Amino acid sequence: MASAKEIKNRIKSIKDTQKITNAMYLIASTKMRKAKEELDKTRPYFAYLQSEIKRVFRTFEDVENKYMYPVKKDVVLDGKFVCLVITADKGLAGAYNLNVIKEAEKMLEEHPDTELFVVGEYGRQYFMQHHIPIKQNFLYTAQNPTLRQAREITSVLLEIFDTQKVDKVFLIYTDLKNGLNAEVKTTRMLPFHRQHFYTDRGDDVDEIHYDFYPSPSAVLDTLIPSYVTGFVYSALVDGFCCEQNARMVAMDSANQNADSILGELSIQYNRMRQAAITQEITEVSAGAKAQKRKRLKKRQREVKVV
Repeated sequence: MASAKEIKNRIKSIKDTQKITNAMYLIASTKMRKAKEELDKTRPYFAYLQSEIKRVFRTFEDVENKYMYPVKKDVVLDGKFVCLVITADKGLAGAYNLNVIKEAEKMLEEHPDTELFVVGEYGRQYFMQHHIPIKQNFLYTAQNPTLRQAREITSVLLEIFDTQKVDKVFLIYTDLKNGLNAEVKTTRMLPFHRQHFYTDRGDDVDEIHYDFYPSPSAVLDTLIPSYVTGFVYSALVDGFCCEQNARMVAMDSANQNADSILGELSIQYNRMRQAAITQEITEVSAGAKAQKRKRLKKRQREVKVV
């Protein structure tokens, strides 16, 4: 059984750890709030891009473009796949990283020839340790994603899509659905389906006639790369926010567990301390009684002598 000193030292150690978890909780909360603010600043621009792409399809429903699914229904795109996997740089975030990796492994089981592009040190280390080949590492940190990073990723993916005859580009990331629940998503990023942009004629009807120079497909060639950049940037920020949210939940759970352990240790320490005090009182009382009996026996001997 642990001594009172050992229990006291353990209480101190848990309190020191709790200070760290509290600090990590506050830091994660601040980072998540800042990332959401940055995303909110850029969303209007990419929403406007989407509306302009919709305008092209409202005007020319059958326009062909390399970034879109073909108009013909019987065309099957089931060849070479590329997948961008977004993880965190470190752990201490619950099951955030493992859920993303499981989804990536699921895709590899269905399509073994899929080439992986990884963002985040955790994912890179995992795939390297398990000897899963990675096409390219984006070696900058997954922390505090920026629009510049999203442009760099997009340029690499678009170059592969344009030059190496990749049929589909997927994105695996974690989406913070309603600010509380996180969900791992596998989204086909390229080519886009027309239904992603096309709306019925009854919606957003525009009577103005637009001319697209030099052609509607050329306009799409300019608009869609910028839209994909926004798509990637949104996924990076969503993943980062989910990581911070998972870390907040993990740190909050750690704080609650620490409080529970501290409560049990405090009771154990108080009981041991009370037992020690009781033992000391018992020893003092027993000593006093022994001294009293000793004095009484001494007096009785003195009386007999007299």
